[in-house]
Formats: sequence, structure tokens, C-alpha cells
Amino acid sequence: MDEQEARFISLYEAYYRNVFSYIVLRVAPQAAEDLTGEVFTIAWRKIGEVPEQALPWLLGVARNLARQSHGAAGQARGLIDRLAGLTTDADRYAWDAADHVIARDQALAALRTLSAKEAEAVTLTAWHGLEPPEAARVAGCSRTAFIVRLHRGRRRLARALDASHEPGTQAPGRAPHPQVIQEKP
Repeated sequence: MDEQEARFISLYEAYYRNVFSYIVLRVAPQAAEDLTGEVFTIAWRKIGEVPEQALPWLLGVARNLARQSHGAAGQARGLIDRLAGLTTDADRYAWDAADHVIARDQALAALRTLSAKEAEAVTLTAWHGLEPPEAARVAGCSRTAFIVRLHRGRRRLARALDASHEPGTQAPGRAPHPQVIQEKP
């Protein structure tokens, strides 16, 4: 096994789940596996160009492929809708405490109040663990623009969550937010 093949295998093993989880939020679940494979096909072809910190590069490729595969028109609310679809009735029975399911539903409802760009900024940093400069590369914008999106997204998310804690206020069709909300799905 040569050095390039070893590096590719290492990238694949380290980041496959990250790339898949990023893509599955943006495309139909049945297409996510194929697009994830495409990301790693591109990584193999360009293995010499993949930087040391490969995850932002891989997620940038994933973002571009998802956008190309489904067009920008349907993507605007796609991320938020897919995040909301992560909680199903089956999840309600899998948790030991209903509060955890309610918290997740509440967090996803609050996330739906964000624009697609703000939601992407929040999820890239909170769920995928990227630093703003890395996340900005993935989002295809400057570091400054990304930080603005992240700031606005966090502020709007906090307001949506705070509003749900006020007595007698809640989003339509939603239960009030519990005090503790888990960051990762």
C-alpha cells in the first residue's frame, strides 16, 4: 500500500460518518449514500490537494455536490426541514424521559426559525465541531460573513428558545421548551 492510498483510507475511516451526516441533512436519505461516495471519489482523485485538516475540505465538497444535485431553489428550506424530520414517533418511545424528546423537538422548532444560512452556520459549529474559519470555507463565504451568520443565528435561536419559556407563549403546535436542551441530535 502506497502513501496516498494509506492517507485516503485514513481519511475515509476518520470522516465518513461526518460527511454522511452532513449530506443526509441536505438531500433525500436514499441519495445521501451515493453523494457521500462521490465526495470520497473526488477526495481520492485529488488526494494530493486535500489539506491536513481534511474535514472542512470534505464538507465543502459535500456542500457543492448537494447543491449541484438538487439545485439551490429546493435547498433553501431543505436543511431545516430535514433536521425537523429527525425526530419521529419511534424516537418518543426510545428515550427514557419524555423531556429529552420534547427538548429535541423544541430545539428543532427553534432551529426552523433561522434562515437556511444561519441554520447551516449553527450546525457546522455546534454539531460538526468546526471552527468559524473552517466552517466559512465549507459554507463558501468569507470568515467575516460566516461569523455574522453565526452570531445572528445564535441570537435568533436564543430568542426563539427564550420566548418559549415565557408563560403562555409557545410556537404554534409546539409544547413549551424545557430548560435543558441537548446540542447534538
